[in-house]
Amino acid sequence: MARRYDPDRRQRIIDAAIAVVGERGIAGLSHRAVAAAADVPLGSTTYHFATLDELLVAALRQANGWWLADFARWVEGIDPAVPLADEVARLVEGALAGDRSRVELEYELYLAALRHEAVRPIAAECLDEMVALLGRRIGDPATARAVVAFADGLLLQHLLTGQPFERALVQDGLAGVLG
Repeated sequence: MARRYDPDRRQRIIDAAIAVVGERGIAGLSHRAVAAAADVPLGSTTYHFATLDELLVAALRQANGWWLADFARWVEGIDPAVPLADEVARLVEGALAGDRSRVELEYELYLAALRHEAVRPIAAECLDEMVALLGRRIGDPATARAVVAFADGLLLQHLLTGQPFERALVQDGLAGVLG
């Protein structure tokens, strides 16, 4: 029997892994669940990703790509005439606007690095790229790192608590951090 040509299979598996994590969380991620979601044989998932960590790395790389594209657009849109605290408030508000499922998924994958050592460098790369992007724009890498950490913490806190976004609290908080 001839082998079926399926050049998109690997990507479908990654997409399915992201969908599984979005529906069931990291704990629900398995080769079997991903194979079912991707509509591929179980052997295909283990062929392309021998371990779940390999699959998590691929999923996080894809999610990081989405996040970094959004972040780069925000960085490019920073108005130098507007206080940085106001611009960060705009970033956080935009990320939390509407359906939060994508941001929740990105953080679920990002926080998987706490338990999956293979994923840590991918999470760190994303943070470093965010700092580099913002640092080039504002001219201060140390401030960029503080801003990224502040925004990251704010987003995570909002996702965990479900509290409504309050622009003034973000602006005041970051203005205090930045001096």
